[in-house]
Amino acid sequence: MTSSARRNLIFVAVLLGMLLAALDQTIVATTLPTVVADLGGAGHQAWVVTSYLLASTIATAVVGKLGDLFGRKAVFQVSVVIFLAGSILCALAGSMGALVAARAVQGIGGGAIMVTAMAVIGEVIPLRERGRYQGALGAVFGVTTVIGPLLGGFFTDHMTWRWAFWINLPVAVLVFAVAAVAIPALGEKSRPRIDYAGIVLVGLGASGLTLATSWGGGEYAWSSPMIIGLFVGSAVALVAFVVVELRATEPILPMRLFANPVFTVCCVLAFIVGFAMLGAMTFLPTYMQFVDGVSATESGLRTLPMVVGLLITSIGSGSLVGRTGRYKIFPVLGTAIMAVGFFLLSRMNVETPLWREALYLFVLGTGIGMCMQVLVLTVQNTTDLADLGVATSGVTFFRAIGSSFGAAIFGSLFANFLAARIPAALAASGAPPEAAESPQALHRLSAEMARPIVDAYSESLGTVFLFAVPVAVLGFVVSLFLKEVPLRETEAAAAGDLGEGFGMPGAESGEKILEVAIGRLFRDAPEIRLRYLAAAHRWDLDVPQLWALLQVYRHQQVYGSAELTRIGERLRVPREVLEPTFDALVDRGCVRRAGEELMLTPAGVDRVDAVSSAIVEQIVAKLATSSSFDGRPDRQQVTAALDRIAHRMLVQRDWYDAAAAKN
Repeated sequence: MTSSARRNLIFVAVLLGMLLAALDQTIVATTLPTVVADLGGAGHQAWVVTSYLLASTIATAVVGKLGDLFGRKAVFQVSVVIFLAGSILCALAGSMGALVAARAVQGIGGGAIMVTAMAVIGEVIPLRERGRYQGALGAVFGVTTVIGPLLGGFFTDHMTWRWAFWINLPVAVLVFAVAAVAIPALGEKSRPRIDYAGIVLVGLGASGLTLATSWGGGEYAWSSPMIIGLFVGSAVALVAFVVVELRATEPILPMRLFANPVFTVCCVLAFIVGFAMLGAMTFLPTYMQFVDGVSATESGLRTLPMVVGLLITSIGSGSLVGRTGRYKIFPVLGTAIMAVGFFLLSRMNVETPLWREALYLFVLGTGIGMCMQVLVLTVQNTTDLADLGVATSGVTFFRAIGSSFGAAIFGSLFANFLAARIPAALAASGAPPEAAESPQALHRLSAEMARPIVDAYSESLGTVFLFAVPVAVLGFVVSLFLKEVPLRETEAAAAGDLGEGFGMPGAESGEKILEVAIGRLFRDAPEIRLRYLAAAHRWDLDVPQLWALLQVYRHQQVYGSAELTRIGERLRVPREVLEPTFDALVDRGCVRRAGEELMLTPAGVDRVDAVSSAIVEQIVAKLATSSSFDGRPDRQQVTAALDRIAHRMLVQRDWYDAAAAKN
């Protein structure tokens, strides 16, 4: 295990990497009207968001396993380089098509950074502290949801929209440099079989459907061979994906999960939540800049009521579920409130006062937030340990795909509705064509001349929001079928981070998720202090001898060998103070010396196993007192995982009781 200083340096690198990747999901929304005015291609503006989301989602499916193959450090650094290259290409883009392609490159790097960052934390942070560190990473997603639109608006107004991408360069270089110095060359753990066919097929299916919904009715007629071909090709790809997943050794989305109706319902709801959140966030700044006539920065500020509502209910619902064990009410209420929110947004126009606009946005954000955390928690609560990681990833995968569809479909509807209204608006106002493409040019006109174009934007976006109401109503109907089962405490803890609701699909195994949950449950808990365990089990070794035995075990596992001098140096205790206790272990036959090296004997190994078993007993007992853990079909599997986790706790824990030391 790394020293505390190095561990914190690693965390800084990971935190900055996550900040880079998460920020670029939201920063471009406020820049889009200016980007369109500069580059043209208004029909493709949704793809600036969608291409990033799709590429990120697909990248996360494979990067976790690449980290297993080649080591986390190498994959993390390559991910940063890809993200850096994508940012440079975005900043230099001379056309909307080039920007969309560059955003896809950036998305590959961003998705890879997210997954690898979480994996690095899992490998270098001790179990007892992992929940705290991952909680901080999760908060990054909530923070970037707030500051992304503000930064995008600031750069657009005071510099240029290209600085939304140039700003990534110094941060990415810093992340790469810190990672090169701080992150250890974590060894390859396994040689997993990567489901390349599944990744390619789901990517083709999702991309084809997004293209079809984005181009249909605008670039091509809905009955054109291109749109029909995209729909047919996507359907074929998705059917082939299902066939491949049924046969794959390690599928990215096991089809057996859909036999669980709770998982299926949660995936549908996650899709709808993603659809609503990114769809609304992408086009609200466009509405505010064209209809309200505000700057890019102010349009970012005006979206904050939605973000505030979202964060309040996202955090609050997670806390209430943890306390009450009841979760079904939140997606039911959340989807209903979302439908109301979209209907209210559809009633906005140029006459709507600011306070009412803010209230409508707050209502929509409140509904979205009620669903985000709870859906992940629900799936983790009803899934066996072996599928815990992939089920969690599956829900966030559907949320990410929903986000891509939301941005694309909102964008397609908006482009179609606007194209039908703008010619008449331009003719009525006598305004130059650029007034319909640039909010700055529009609001340089007189109010009377600008009004027909402003009304065209208001009516077009209002109709888009009205079309979103049936989607939210469908979510409400689906949520009524959500089954509520007694809550398990481990999953409540595991789903407590904001990142679960906001982030991209992860690659953590069920055992990793269980580790994080147990780390939170037993942080500073007296039940696993050595003095408590020794008193409860009356072993033949006293507390100092047990402590010394575990130090030998720990150093053998972490450093490859145990030497009294190294143990003393690490603890900053003179060797002479420690020597009598270790000599007693040698006398009892638990440890033997080979020169300077200390090694566990079979008797010593038996005593270490006894401590591990005692920890497992404490964990199982605590779980059983607050959940339906007893009698579940996966109990034996969970107990085996707990045994492995207990041995890692032996290695990672210092077994130093500060409170006892003061007495």
